[in-house]
Amino acid sequence: MTNRPTPAMRPVHVVGQRAARLHAGQSGVGLIEVLVAVLVLSIAFLGIAALQALSLSTNNSAMARSMATIDSYSILDAMRADAASARGGAYNTTATKASACPAVATTASLSNAQLIQWCNQLGADLGKTANTIGAINCSSSGDCTITITFDDSRGGAGGTSAQAVTTRAML
Repeated sequence: MTNRPTPAMRPVHVVGQRAARLHAGQSGVGLIEVLVAVLVLSIAFLGIAALQALSLSTNNSAMARSMATIDSYSILDAMRADAASARGGAYNTTATKASACPAVATTASLSNAQLIQWCNQLGADLGKTANTIGAINCSSSGDCTITITFDDSRGGAGGTSAQAVTTRAML
């Protein structure tokens, strides 16, 4: 049998040295935990930023569709004020491109003035591009269909370069 001292009999400074050696081997563990936490938070913030960008593009698409609806109601109101000409086909146009609106009316009629104003309104609200097109078709009974086509490619996943809003109403 050896005369080894039991842990209770060992000097205090030997126990303190072992604890100091164990503690010295774990330096920097807290820093790694902080770095992992920062990594997790930064990935979460990137996800939130992507969600915000998608929300913004979807909101812009909804605004463009709302503006197209407002523009279709605008020309319908103008046609109701000039219902006889609308029923006579004066407002019927197959394609009014917002990128090529005429500067002045070709004839001095209310319908031409309203169509030029509507064309400029489409360009201001939906963009003066070749993809922004308004079409009007009214029957003699006053059944009118307004179709507005515009570029909605910036509208996120559901956006296309030829988004169409169609409004049908009776004068």
